[in-house]
Amino acid sequence: MSTPRFALIGHPVAHSLSPRIHAAFARQTGIAMDYGLIDATAEEFDDALAKFAASGGRGANVTLPHKARAAAACESLSDRARRCGVVNTLTRTATGWAGDNTDGLGLVRDLTDRHGQDLRGRRVLLIGAGGVAHGVAPALLDAGISGLMIVNRTDSRTDALADLLGDPARVHPRNFADLHTQGVFDLIINATSIGHAADGGELSLPSSLIAPRGDVVDLGYGEASIGFLAWARAGGADQMMDGLGMLVEQAAESFNIWHGVRPNTDEIYAELRAESGSTAVV
Repeated sequence: MSTPRFALIGHPVAHSLSPRIHAAFARQTGIAMDYGLIDATAEEFDDALAKFAASGGRGANVTLPHKARAAAACESLSDRARRCGVVNTLTRTATGWAGDNTDGLGLVRDLTDRHGQDLRGRRVLLIGAGGVAHGVAPALLDAGISGLMIVNRTDSRTDALADLLGDPARVHPRNFADLHTQGVFDLIINATSIGHAADGGELSLPSSLIAPRGDVVDLGYGEASIGFLAWARAGGADQMMDGLGMLVEQAAESFNIWHGVRPNTDEIYAELRAESGSTAVV
């Protein structure tokens, strides 16, 4: 009997740590699985997913730029996926693909369990309105934050995410250019490429956004997060975190969906963190 096949679908994906993370989970739990990478552009996604299914693919993680398209490709959606409108975890069923989203749960678990964050009552700024932002926003609201301000370079996407969340008392879309008038935030989450080397490393953010003892998270990890976290350090942030922990935790949630077992994440997180050096979490 062949080893069950799983994969990460995105573009690009060659840099991804997901195969290594899932291989560690498989060894820990004694579950046989083959986890690979599928690089597919937006135009190639449907065909790539169909070929993967035809070859016996049991499940897939989905990353940029396909999370919204993956939701549309599903025969059924979990409540989480329906609520956020995007999918990062696909499971093959007898009738097609079932979609779920583990990004938000992964982020909240990393912030609360690993970093000791208490999200209740916090005023949060979410920079970005793409697939990752969609995935994490509902989980932040469920964690008890007092308010969520969303900004994005494209106002229509900001408004669309706010409308989807359906919580006007706590969710406030704002124009990116008006950030300097919005006060300070207890937690700032960067779900964009702002500050990343691939985006030119430029930051057009006011240095006054961070509240006293405020914390900052960049959902990128490794070198991609250095620019934004350097801005946070210069602005006096208390705790600065990258997205490595979220990556590991959301992977564990996907593994649990597929196999019915949630692996322990501490060992692989510590291994990857040691390799990344001291630039990611301060």
